[in-house]
Amino acid sequence: MATQESGQQQPGTSPGRRTVLGAAVLGAGAAVAGAPGVARADERHGGGHGGHGGSGGYKSLPVPTVVAHRGTSGYRPEHTLGSYQLALDMGAHVIEQDVVPTKDGHLVCRHENDITGTTDVSAHPEFASRKTTKSVDGAKLTGWFTEDFTLAELKTLRAKERIPGNRQHNTLYDGRWEIPTMEEVLRWAEKEGRRRGRPVWLHIETKHPTYFRKLGLGLEEPLTKLLRRYGRHKKNSPTFLQSFEPSSIQRLAKLVSGPRVVLLSTANSRPWDFVEAGDPRTVADLITPKGLRWMAGFAQGIGPTLDLIIPKKADGSLGTPTTLVEDAHEADLILHPYTMRNENTFLPTNFRKGTDPNAYGDAFGAFQAYFETGIDGIFSDNCDTALLAAADFARD
Repeated sequence: MATQESGQQQPGTSPGRRTVLGAAVLGAGAAVAGAPGVARADERHGGGHGGHGGSGGYKSLPVPTVVAHRGTSGYRPEHTLGSYQLALDMGAHVIEQDVVPTKDGHLVCRHENDITGTTDVSAHPEFASRKTTKSVDGAKLTGWFTEDFTLAELKTLRAKERIPGNRQHNTLYDGRWEIPTMEEVLRWAEKEGRRRGRPVWLHIETKHPTYFRKLGLGLEEPLTKLLRRYGRHKKNSPTFLQSFEPSSIQRLAKLVSGPRVVLLSTANSRPWDFVEAGDPRTVADLITPKGLRWMAGFAQGIGPTLDLIIPKKADGSLGTPTTLVEDAHEADLILHPYTMRNENTFLPTNFRKGTDPNAYGDAFGAFQAYFETGIDGIFSDNCDTALLAAADFARD
């Protein structure tokens, strides 16, 4: 059962109805996909933008689609094969990877090129001299960075929990897994797909593409080469490609035919490629009907932060939903907003329970509120919770 496998049981909670229900979906995503009332995306809003609909494509995924954020990062150190495997075993519909390059041009799966907090690099005296300060997309960072290491060197490191203060139980797995390459993940997905008799969907993000292109380590071309090698570059391939930089998605649109998603941060922010190019538009401009139509010219979806779907009030509770879901659907874009987590500290204040910021709150209530807006899917650190919430929503 999920609670036993993941060690997620929190103080003050007990295995109730939802935990028992978990046995019905963990390790069998089809249980949710086939639940009464769960629509496929092609049923929710038919057609298929740019000819990307049809059986087997992204619009055949269940709605709401559960995207495992960096794997099961609520239960395992993020972006490890252990985290991805548990997400697949739990039944996640799609599993996310972030890619950054090594010094010798390999793509590895890390949330950031700064690996100070997600690996044991600081415990390796042979790499002490690699510690440095850099400016990445305007942010000054001090630590160790993937682009300063060869793949062979990175393979001597081990992954660890990124936020141990919030997820102390995850530290049990520190040192267990190495940093996976994107190719290793593709091989893993191919093997698991054959074993299960169905494709393993991935959601791959290019991280800081403008920054890396300036270093001569462009992400799109080597990623495309890998996707072609594993047959994931076609119209209905089980792979989303995503980026916070629209120009990266535009570049990918010329290289592959699979579904592409523009990620969107806070309304007043600007994509870094816009900053570099002197484009004055903000995310607020991109989520207008005009901006959505522009993105629909090269993307099939958007991945907005949840606050763009339902803004929070001054006290941190959920306010009134915006029209973004309706407007995006009008432009024939799907929405996979990010990120739901179970812990109180990450939930809207009206869904928190008790005073422990690291205890689980009413995540099911928050999922319900977001699902009611009509979103097509959601990123979650706790995909078992998300799957149960999706099943609950289908029965309502």
